[in-house]
Amino acid sequence: MINSSPPQATTLGAEDERVAAIVRSGPGGAVVVAGIATAVVIALWFAFYLLVFLPRSA
Repeated sequence: MINSSPPQATTLGAEDERVAAIVRSGPGGAVVVAGIATAVVIALWFAFYLLVFLPRSA
């Protein structure tokens, strides 16, 4: 904010360490979301195949 005092040097070092720890933990949440999205797309493809293509070919 405009009226707040500037951060101290020790605060910046601690914040840099926290950010480094977060980055080291990896993109776990992104991998989970991508896996769920892929599973949903594959499930929809199988449902469409089983419910639309197979009945029409018989």
